[in-house]
Amino acid sequence: MAKPDLKTYRDRMDKAVEALKSEFNGLRTGRANAGLLDPVMVEAYGSTSPLNAVAAISVPEPRMISVSVWDRGMVVSVEKAIRAAGLGLNPVVDGQTLRIPIPPLTEERRRDLAKLAGKYAEQQKIAVRNVRRDANDDLKKAEKASDISQDEQKKMEAEVQKDTDAAIKRIDEALKAKEAEIMQV
Repeated sequence: MAKPDLKTYRDRMDKAVEALKSEFNGLRTGRANAGLLDPVMVEAYGSTSPLNAVAAISVPEPRMISVSVWDRGMVVSVEKAIRAAGLGLNPVVDGQTLRIPIPPLTEERRRDLAKLAGKYAEQQKIAVRNVRRDANDDLKKAEKASDISQDEQKKMEAEVQKDTDAAIKRIDEALKAKEAEIMQV
């Protein structure tokens, strides 16, 4: 076994933080966001496609999303897909364009979304800790195989712990920012 490369573990931790940020984009806040429609899948031409493959999504104003469908025959499918996505959105059809007003959130819904954001953050923290465990296991194996010295192992484990702390701090900061955004009226 060769000397473990700490950069690969750092990259995996960074990916966990990025995954959290993309999950947060799908969480609805009081303001319109094109990422809100990312989970919407449309039945198009005999297969299921993401919404952005059949339409252009824009945010013309803070409480409105506009979806311009490229093929006139797809407008009904797109409308059904948005309604069926369980996002609590009701599109208004206007020719080939769907206007989706974003209703203000109730206090209870805000709290639920904040809880959900916390759950997402916890899952990614667990992922980061799993990367740390993998790194430490690999370092122990490398030390047993005499690829690295015991001092080197301890130094590298400290480095891994520092990366773990940094990744968890970034997750906490992202969570705090998202909760503030959700609770903002």
